[in-house]
Amino acid sequence: MRIAKVIGKVTLSRSVPEFQGAVLKLAVPMMLSDIENDNTPLDDLLVVYDELGAGQDNYIALSEGGEAAQPFYPDMKPVDAYNAAILDTVDIRYRPSK
Repeated sequence: MRIAKVIGKVTLSRSVPEFQGAVLKLAVPMMLSDIENDNTPLDDLLVVYDELGAGQDNYIALSEGGEAAQPFYPDMKPVDAYNAAILDTVDIRYRPSK
């Protein structure tokens, strides 16, 4: 699971039947340095299936790959990324290296 930031929404004019009524968001995975510096890189964009209603600039926890399709089991949906949680806060604490 990775942290990502929602930067937009995706609108489809036509899609596969499994996406009927789906809400898709455009998100960018965030590195620790991006979160600390409030930087939003635009080099690794993902289309995320969102049933939770994440808004613009929300941080989300996303699952990818085969795990992204698990919430729909036994139905099959062709998703590569799924919004598993909307994060209210991200608290970063450092552990001293040994």
